[in-house]
Amino acid sequence: MEIKWVCKRFDELSLKELYEILALRTEVFVVEQNCPFQEQDGEKDFKSMHLFGKTIDNQIVAYSRLLPEGLAFNEASIGRVINAPKYRGQGIGRELMKNSILKLYAYFGYGDIRIGAQYYLRNFYESFGFEIDGEIYYDDGIEHIEMIKMA
Repeated sequence: MEIKWVCKRFDELSLKELYEILALRTEVFVVEQNCPFQEQDGEKDFKSMHLFGKTIDNQIVAYSRLLPEGLAFNEASIGRVINAPKYRGQGIGRELMKNSILKLYAYFGYGDIRIGAQYYLRNFYESFGFEIDGEIYYDDGIEHIEMIKMA
């Protein structure tokens, strides 16, 4: 499947793009994972770059948020990494993560990247050079671990 990758500041997103992104984030992080939490988090959304993949018919099927250093961690970060459930198993998640790293470097400079990963996905992130850096913690009832990719 051919995916077109787009990266925009919050204020550059069209209303339709913003709606689709928030709907996808809610579908995965709130509904699918059964975690009732305030998914939209203001400043982090406003000050981040938003990377998303669209199908040929302009449907958003993958998304990540690229955060500059100091916003979530001391280092720049990648968060809200998601792939639409009906498009999983097609390699889109790997493509998303590869593009997330490249775009983060392009926008915020080459440096360390820290993430708060769901623990069960640690092997996925390790395949991109991330290493565990800390102990397991719970966020909204789900095991997480901080990971870092050194520059």
